[in-house]
Amino acid sequence: MASRSVNKVILIGHLGRDSETRFTTGGAAKTTFSVATNRRWKDQQTGEWKEETDWHNIVLWRQENVANYLTKGVQVYIEGRLQTRNYEDKDGKKVYITEVVGDSVILLGSRGAAEAAGAEGAQAQPASAPRGPQRVPSAAPAAAPAPAPEEGDGGVVSDDDVPF
Repeated sequence: MASRSVNKVILIGHLGRDSETRFTTGGAAKTTFSVATNRRWKDQQTGEWKEETDWHNIVLWRQENVANYLTKGVQVYIEGRLQTRNYEDKDGKKVYITEVVGDSVILLGSRGAAEAAGAEGAQAQPASAPRGPQRVPSAAPAAAPAPAPEEGDGGVVSDDDVPF
């Protein structure tokens, strides 16, 4: 009888720092960043609410186009697997590192929205901030830009021009 195993991680949190992309000697892109997740509970003895933050190191392979979107404060959905690696430090001591190797990344908010939520009196999300979940673009080529309006039509777009 074959045994089954599962190594699946799903995180929703905010980036603690801007992502960083480096390239291996073989040319593969490795993007790294950290994500903070919070949990809140009520202490049974004191009745006070407590909060705890956990930090997770994330690694994305061959997704160098993602780094521009993954900036400090942005809320993201990460799906991937846990991986533990080890090495010997300069003193000969073995060091273990556990990180999440991401398979899927979805932007849930923007840095502007995170800053606005934390600011006193801020009620509106900036107009330039994305609205709703956004999937980070893959390495596929971008769609062609919309054609420029022809001369004489004044740049007016009618309902017939909208593709949906």
